[in-house]
Amino acid sequence: MAVDTQLTTFTDLYTDLQNRVRVETSVTATENQAKRYINIALHDMHIGFGEKFTWAERNAILVTHATYSTGTLSINQGDTALTGASTAWNTNNAFGVANVRANGKMQIDGGAEVYTISSVSSDTAAVLTSDYVKADVSAVTYTYWEDEYDLDAAFLRPFDLQNFDQNSEIPLIGRRSFRQRYPRNNVPGKPRVATIVDRTFGANTTPVRRVVFHKPPDDAYMIPYNFITRNLAVSAAGVEQENLSADTDEPIVPLRYRHSIVFHALYNWYRDKKDDDRQLAAKAEYTDIILRITGDVEIGASRPQLRPRLAVYARHAKRPYTPHRGRRWTT
Repeated sequence: MAVDTQLTTFTDLYTDLQNRVRVETSVTATENQAKRYINIALHDMHIGFGEKFTWAERNAILVTHATYSTGTLSINQGDTALTGASTAWNTNNAFGVANVRANGKMQIDGGAEVYTISSVSSDTAAVLTSDYVKADVSAVTYTYWEDEYDLDAAFLRPFDLQNFDQNSEIPLIGRRSFRQRYPRNNVPGKPRVATIVDRTFGANTTPVRRVVFHKPPDDAYMIPYNFITRNLAVSAAGVEQENLSADTDEPIVPLRYRHSIVFHALYNWYRDKKDDDRQLAAKAEYTDIILRITGDVEIGASRPQLRPRLAVYARHAKRPYTPHRGRRWTT
């Protein structure tokens, strides 16, 4: 670590924090505490500011899945196992994904019931998540579609809280409103509206976020979208990750702003130590830095302006001059 340059790596950050609070370095317990405060500060400074911090913005492209209805299927009442004929459920389409996948939806023999696919084991074998409720059917038609799609692995939240796509053609609405408006989302077409849902939990207990479209896509559509990343650190090998871990890891925050992380960690340190005076001083310093950062990165944003209300003057200027009642000057 260079002692005369801007803070760069994880080592720089947690060592600087220890120096500022005047504790002995190279003590494992204290060092771990400092590391934790640095990571907390890094994540906390991005809460609510992700849309302003350009370095946290990413973009991706989502390609939707066309409906699939090739061949026929058979299934017995009360069963979940589907048997296909002349189907290619487990075969990849032109975009490298299987024609039928887990979590996709299916309607059988024109019925109103919508079933969810649990798994696909071959081109002619798939399993539903729930029992088939109608009478036994053999060699009947079906329609498969997908209304939910995985988002980028680093997706935290949409960049635009009102629109999902970059072209502002697919508005975002809340989950409750989506369910109320489209309780039976089973008529494929061009996507018109979307919502973000949390479906399952990953290995680190973080909810897996997916996007749900209405209408369910009937064809392959390319949908570019912007999002705020959950990955706030980068390893020495250039791999993005959620937390700073190795000493050589760096935050995604630009170099000139990285000292703000220490000031936020300093505030948390003093707060937990019940040192109110130092806590307030650190918070004030951090707040000042954040205000300067947001002012620095908001290129092209509107600035407060003083504008006189000219409309009233223009309106009076168009009227004939009337100095007092009884006399009237006209032009």
